[in-house]
Amino acid sequence: MAAKQSSETTAVEAPSLESAAPKHGFFVRLYTGTGAFEVVGKRKMWYLISGLIVAVCLASMLLRGFTFGIDFEGGTKVSMPATTQTGTVSVQQVEDVFSQTLGKSPESTVVVGSGGSATVQIRSEHLTNEETEQLRTALFDAFKPTGPDGQPSKQAISDSAVSETWGGQITQKALIALVVFIVLATIYITVRYERYMSLAAMATLVFDLVVTAGVYSIVGFEVTPAMVIGLLTILGFSLYDTVIVFDKVEENTHGFEHTTRRTFAEQANLAVNQTFMRSINTSVISVLPIIALMVVAVWLLGVGTLMDLALVQLVGVIVGTYSSIFFATPLLVTLRERTDQVRNHTRRVMNRRKGAETRAADTDTDTDIDTTEAAEADDGKDDAPQTVAAASVPSSTPPPDKPAPGARPVRPTTSRTGRPSGKRNTRRR
Repeated sequence: MAAKQSSETTAVEAPSLESAAPKHGFFVRLYTGTGAFEVVGKRKMWYLISGLIVAVCLASMLLRGFTFGIDFEGGTKVSMPATTQTGTVSVQQVEDVFSQTLGKSPESTVVVGSGGSATVQIRSEHLTNEETEQLRTALFDAFKPTGPDGQPSKQAISDSAVSETWGGQITQKALIALVVFIVLATIYITVRYERYMSLAAMATLVFDLVVTAGVYSIVGFEVTPAMVIGLLTILGFSLYDTVIVFDKVEENTHGFEHTTRRTFAEQANLAVNQTFMRSINTSVISVLPIIALMVVAVWLLGVGTLMDLALVQLVGVIVGTYSSIFFATPLLVTLRERTDQVRNHTRRVMNRRKGAETRAADTDTDTDIDTTEAAEADDGKDDAPQTVAAASVPSSTPPPDKPAPGARPVRPTTSRTGRPSGKRNTRRR
């Protein structure tokens, strides 16, 4: 009895399977792509976020507009070295000389580059030849910029004029190139995949265009021909990333109507999880040379064209990565769930799961009943010592189903002769 009590005292409850199961961290689940991140299931939230982003970008483009470069608006650009014989020139000093010479302020004055390669770029409305020559003379007299030989030279100050017609031609050609790109991409995706994927991919491209342009409007980045070229480049990147995800979706959903394990939305969400790391790695590998290009363009060479090209690519890669994961695939699932095939399959999967839950509930009920009966049996065993103790007390009246003490045992006999047969009757009465 004491041993039993000690065993009950030292007994430790076994841990549950749920608590014993390993709980993987965020990066492990991200790397393995096991479907732990619910993207498609929360598509309404992503639609709301994407809608807010588009609304802010459209409002900025309509209310604030864009900062067009000299190539689009036309005008005159004057450049000179930032390091002169009198020292390093500041933006305020250059603007003061410009205002005193021409009686008006320049549209923009920026210092591009750093160190000995830094230059001051002055952009203004269109100037006549006399005004341009007058401004160059005033800048030379005020700062004495040095030429390649290290001596003060007026030739170190350069100027260029761009007409508005040339900027309009660039805009027209950029729009033609954009339309051709979208048409060819639509045809390819429709032939390679399906029309729903084509619609989702084209909507994603429009999303990338609007958001990238909106970022330029909000921040005030200058719109230049290099920016237009970079915009076409990042559209290709966005489409590439979207096609990668769609390819995995097509692989996972091939023949989905013949199985009832997962719905179409769940298969698509698994595909997004399986391509998470690939999309992130592709984006990081794309961003690294872009950042390097920006560093070289700004701090080493001072080339504004490279800066414009790298800036639009950086914005486009970030926007394209977001749209391919959180916009393209959820939109594809929404379009496919409008078809009878996907709706019927989803209904079958849900009915199967309800049936499985019902059977599991019945099994749990049976298990509870068996547990109750086992507990009652254990209670009967606990009462057994009391019964034995009571039976050990001498009684004057023996139980009727047992022989009296000291009585001669009765051997089994045959029913016909009444003689002992020597065999036990194994039949149940």
